[in-house]
Amino acid sequence: MKKNLLHMLFLSLLMIGMVSCDGDKSPHSLFQGDNIDQWTSKGLVVINNQNLTLSDESSITLKKGNFTDFEFNIKLKTVNKGKGFIAFHTDKNGTKGYKVAIQNDNDYPEWWTKTGSLLAVRNLTKSIVSNDEWFDMQIRVIGKAITVSVNGSPVVEYIEPALPYRTPENAKQLLSNGIFSIHCMDGTIEIQSITVTPLNIKETSLLADEAIDETTDHIIRLHQENFPVLDYHVHLKGITAEQAAIRSRKLGINYALAPNCGIGFPITNDDEVMAYLTTMKGQPFIQAMQGEGREWPYTFSEDVRDMFDYVFTDAMTFTDTKGRRTRLWIPEEVFVEDEEQYMDLIVQKIVDVMQEPMDVYVNPTFLPDVMNDRYDIFWTEERMDKVIAAMVATGKVLEINNRYRIPNQAFIMKAKEAGLKFIFGTNNGDGDFGKLEYCVQMKEACGITATDMYKPNLKD
Repeated sequence: MKKNLLHMLFLSLLMIGMVSCDGDKSPHSLFQGDNIDQWTSKGLVVINNQNLTLSDESSITLKKGNFTDFEFNIKLKTVNKGKGFIAFHTDKNGTKGYKVAIQNDNDYPEWWTKTGSLLAVRNLTKSIVSNDEWFDMQIRVIGKAITVSVNGSPVVEYIEPALPYRTPENAKQLLSNGIFSIHCMDGTIEIQSITVTPLNIKETSLLADEAIDETTDHIIRLHQENFPVLDYHVHLKGITAEQAAIRSRKLGINYALAPNCGIGFPITNDDEVMAYLTTMKGQPFIQAMQGEGREWPYTFSEDVRDMFDYVFTDAMTFTDTKGRRTRLWIPEEVFVEDEEQYMDLIVQKIVDVMQEPMDVYVNPTFLPDVMNDRYDIFWTEERMDKVIAAMVATGKVLEINNRYRIPNQAFIMKAKEAGLKFIFGTNNGDGDFGKLEYCVQMKEACGITATDMYKPNLKD
């Protein structure tokens, strides 16, 4: 315990620059509104109104320097859907080191590489800044620790382990030393200032204990594969937003937060939705809405529902054939007289739910405890086909649920063959909700690729 506390304290001190250093700590200006004599430029690179502008496929590369530990600060904005990256510990040919993404727009195919992403290592699905908005970005390297901050808020905290997992194409994506380069791949990137402060911080060996073992970690493999690493279904149950952000940065998993919205749930009307979304402004989370019960489409206005990046619901709450309210996860509310007839009722209720104004069907194919031990028997080919056909007809998205380990592989394979899109979701009941283990298992077993994953309709 004492050792862990010391590690946490040391990490905190590193982030705010309070650990003593040797050598020159003063910032060196690499651009300050006058010229770019320190850089080699390619493509359309101009200085306009004391701002450095990179457009289309252009770049600047530092001519001299050999930086190891440093603090790199840049003030910039994206214009015309500007997209690019900052490379560090690289060389003049850009053959090594890491890249930090610059991308605030949601229209690019790789929507999961937003501003601040440590590309292919810690990709981010949400940018906390917008196009046409000046913002500050800081890249800090101390020993094996890389921190990326946007407007003073950390968005990436990565510690390179002793044995990093890298695919052959990313084999040189390692910490070493080198220069900086800035690339614009599309649109325009405007830069107001660039500074770098060399650092020489001692006693960084403690950080090694904080690194994730990438020889067994499946999350780094998703990032290296360029697969969107997002838990689309997270609740703030037993965990605060701040704690969720810390966990996200540590594990490398992005989170979509979803309040439970409906009669008898924490959010019951439009005003409460608006208040909740106000608290989420500037947070690094995608925003989802979970509609509860069957009344939710009438409880919340369409305008308010559309403020979320997407909406999901399940079919676990319904009224049975005798008018009894049923919540399938509560044994006392499940009234099974004939199992086959009850299974047909569940399937029909799922089909009916597809008519609701939601994007994603979650907790899919859930069965009550009294039947769940025979899940594969009850979910026949005919029943699976009926649900999938209803989803295809209404354009719904299917969740692969980590908590309940559903649907089974046979259902997922059918859904993929039918062209359905997927999300990976936890639906956590507390603050300890795993690392999408079942979802990744099904991804591998069913051959799910990045193009099979649902792209949220991200709001600015």
